[in-house]
Amino acid sequence: MDALESPGAPLRIAISGAGIAGLTAAISLRKLPGVVVDLYEQAAAFREIGASIGLGPNGLRTLETLGVHNALREGVCIRQKGRHHQVYRHWRTGHVLACDAHRAVTESQHATARFHRAHLHAALLVHVPLDTIHLGKKTARIDVSGEDGLVLHFADGTSAHADLLIGADGIHSATRKWFVPHHKLHWTGWVAMRSTFDASLLDGVDFPDDAAHWVAPHRSFFHGRLGHGQFTTVGGFTVDPADPPETYRNVRWDDPGSLQRLRDLYRGWHPTVQALLEKTPYTRLYPNMAGEPLDTWVYGGGCVALIGDAAHTHGGAFAAGGSLAIDDAFCLLLALQHVWPATAGAKPCPTQIQHALRLFEATRLPHVAKVMTLARHQIIGKLAPGQKSEGSEGSKGSEDARRDGRAADDDEKLMAFIRSRPDTAWINEHSVEAAFREVVEAEAAASRVDRDRLPHSQL
Repeated sequence: MDALESPGAPLRIAISGAGIAGLTAAISLRKLPGVVVDLYEQAAAFREIGASIGLGPNGLRTLETLGVHNALREGVCIRQKGRHHQVYRHWRTGHVLACDAHRAVTESQHATARFHRAHLHAALLVHVPLDTIHLGKKTARIDVSGEDGLVLHFADGTSAHADLLIGADGIHSATRKWFVPHHKLHWTGWVAMRSTFDASLLDGVDFPDDAAHWVAPHRSFFHGRLGHGQFTTVGGFTVDPADPPETYRNVRWDDPGSLQRLRDLYRGWHPTVQALLEKTPYTRLYPNMAGEPLDTWVYGGGCVALIGDAAHTHGGAFAAGGSLAIDDAFCLLLALQHVWPATAGAKPCPTQIQHALRLFEATRLPHVAKVMTLARHQIIGKLAPGQKSEGSEGSKGSEDARRDGRAADDDEKLMAFIRSRPDTAWINEHSVEAAFREVVEAEAAASRVDRDRLPHSQL
């Protein structure tokens, strides 16, 4: 019997990336019997970087199912006090223009929650043995053609063997680049200016308790409480990505931004917005990146799968990325459990792993492809209706820009935008378990049809 299929050998699973997608994959896959799961993270240490992240009911339900109850607790995250998970306010008057409510959420802990990304990461980290996380491991090469299974080669000269590789290494995924070298990311032209800080800095500022999007014809602004007494403000603007102003030509993720520039963007807005920005102690830049949908998430002859931002470079639209990644990870568990039940004994052979990854892809890829299509058509590169490029600083005079801004300041256009906003309940209340059952049932039905077509002599 081949060594890879011997009854006593464990199923070796390597996960590239120890962010939210990678940690959730580790939590999920460690529930399988007879597995060894190791994570390989290119960072030399975990640092408290990033900004806020929201999880919808789908991601929160999945974490609950996986037993990650600590991430759902109030204090670690914050939920709206009102029943609406999204509130839209007029940029100048502060009036509520519209609200989005959950449709089928009956449990309070499943209502949309907002975290500091580092706090969500820490809550997941509790459930993964630290000795299974290997830091400073930047993927340099992936070999799937050897006799000893899959081999990851790292930039530090070390290597690791596995039967299954999960590429959870983010939007700039080295795993994706290895198998899909032609896939390119592009800057959408949107630059977010993000801040997270202690909410005590806002003492004396009167602001709505619930998080809100303040929307203008040319820009939007978001604020909200986060867990552990934190607060976030997020502004932004767009430029022509093909010809950006010199200031933003080489902007990089998490570069320091100009507070004065941020405040100037919202001059003339409602006093609450300006007061929040006056108290904001710093800002960091986030150049929004996106890429075309992939035709498949499974590579290496069926022993490699992409999840999270590595699989779907959708530009963070609808604040859905975190929940999509969590559901991807859980779906891997569902697929492997289906193909390789706990009573199976011997570890799955390569054919069974390929089958599991086909089920995973058949469940997740069509749903996420719909998300990416909607994002591409309605969201990416657009913060609000009539969004215009900032243009080159100092060119054509600022008076033209002010005149264009006044012309675009049309409340009817703003309300038309609000009325036409997409209904995203099908995204944030999606059930990955129900979707997986449908795929399994469809496969079983197709198998029955195929058997019925065979001559009796072949049955």
